Amino acid sequence: MSITAFSNGPIFTSEGFVRDAALLAEGDHISAIVGADDARARSAANVVDLRGRLLLPGFIDVQVNGGGGVLFNDLPTIEGIRTIARAHARFGTTGFLPTLISDDLAVVATAIAAVDAAIAAGVPGVLGIHIEGPYLNERRKGVHNAAHFLELGREAVALLSSLRRGITLVTLAPELSKPEALDQLCAAGVILSAGHTNATATEIETARRHGLRGFTHLFNAMSQLTPREPGAVGAALAEDESYCGMIVDGHHVDPRVLMVALRARRRDRFMLVTDAMPPVGTDARSFQLQGRTISVAEGVCVDEQGTLAGTALDMGLAVRNAIAMLGLPASDALRMASEYPARFLGLATSHGRLAPGCRADLLIADEAYNVQQTWIGGRRIDA
Repeated sequence: MSITAFSNGPIFTSEGFVRDAALLAEGDHISAIVGADDARARSAANVVDLRGRLLLPGFIDVQVNGGGGVLFNDLPTIEGIRTIARAHARFGTTGFLPTLISDDLAVVATAIAAVDAAIAAGVPGVLGIHIEGPYLNERRKGVHNAAHFLELGREAVALLSSLRRGITLVTLAPELSKPEALDQLCAAGVILSAGHTNATATEIETARRHGLRGFTHLFNAMSQLTPREPGAVGAALAEDESYCGMIVDGHHVDPRVLMVALRARRRDRFMLVTDAMPPVGTDARSFQLQGRTISVAEGVCVDEQGTLAGTALDMGLAVRNAIAMLGLPASDALRMASEYPARFLGLATSHGRLAPGCRADLLIADEAYNVQQTWIGGRRIDA
């Protein structure tokens, strides 16, 4: 099996940037990180000259509703997923969960089957599925269509745990979910995240005892922190184990609020997410969402009433925003886009890091973290 050597630029590892080194990729995995003058680097069949640019781990996005002009709900097929994957790969995303917002259960079943087929077909970057609804609270519905909402009971477990390949993440309102159903989903390997929820802090804590592991787009569409009722936000900030997704676009959450959250709990439990919609990778100024016209301006997506409807954000911009808006060190922003979401998904040993044994999912960026090349499984992806 031929070796590809990436050299002549800083390489971002779990210890930070290393210089005078080369990364060796053999097949779809990283085989070693060696000194730049190592014979294996000099004799590699393929040499990628970084020319001083940065070699970074590929980004992992657990919330991708669409891209490339496609909304996953509208085109839950292999080709729809392939188009979304290609659009986000341009901006450094090498692993993602196609995300289905609340819809009929027949659409949920079709989407699960499509993701399973896409993984079987080897569509680059597909790690599983994120089912965001329909088990949500109408009081925190956001742009979701409440006509689709259901309570989570035992009858839903078989459907939500039916993906044969890859990871299943389900966003739900814990206060409307029976604890035994949460137990059954966790036992089936489904990752549970609280979102579009009006839960009290006590209800969140109860759900955590039944397997809840995350919070979907922290602060947005959830009960807020108040003096006498901490709500979902307070429950999230009061403990250190659950993972919190954050949309850093300057519109969904004031950057100062996100800075407070980052000071309140351990940083390695935060993940950057895009909540991306079809405009990513296009010049579209509007799109259709379940019969409603969504307008796009300066990366903001809103419906006719001004309700936020996802974003036109890509992961490369999310990283740059985290550095510029939140004052994060680049190392923290990069890990929040790669290593930490990999841990959340249970992929810490195979994804999210540039280390021997991990997949060769990586990207080349300039010093301002603008993505210039994306590689998935040791192969360059041409957008």
